[in-house]
Amino acid sequence: MDYLKYYFLEDYLREVKRNFQKRGYLTPEEFFCIVIWKSNRAKTTIKRKLSKWGKLDEVIEELTQDIYKTKGKLKLKVLRDKWRFNLPMATAILTVLYPREFTVYDVRVRTQLGLKESSNINKYFKEFLPLVRETGVGNSLRDKDRYLWGKSFYEDLIKFLNVADKRSKK
Repeated sequence: MDYLKYYFLEDYLREVKRNFQKRGYLTPEEFFCIVIWKSNRAKTTIKRKLSKWGKLDEVIEELTQDIYKTKGKLKLKVLRDKWRFNLPMATAILTVLYPREFTVYDVRVRTQLGLKESSNINKYFKEFLPLVRETGVGNSLRDKDRYLWGKSFYEDLIKFLNVADKRSKK
């Protein structure tokens, strides 16, 4: 077993995507690697929620088969309406499985784009995604998303350091 692949989780998710494309579903391990990549703190809540619907492996197979069988934008609707995922987690799952069509609806990216928080799927497709696509950096949708996230992180870091510097001078 190559445990090193789990250290660089985002790199491993490319393998998860390939497995999904071959089989048409994910294993619980693969699915939860996506969940943990997006939000480690959410894994227990999501596991509990999914476990209420049956055996975890069967539920995840059904859930991911639903995604696989559904066309285009409706994939997001299935995750939101049928499986009750919030928009950030639903888009994270779809970003891994369909990186050319979806990107993560993330608070950092949304703020960089000057958008207000919304759980509306139509706004995701009509406002958020087009603005990410228009970002002039990077070739892929995911690269554009990473750039905006990184910019937000850096700006927050600078704000933090300026506050820290001011406190240390007192």
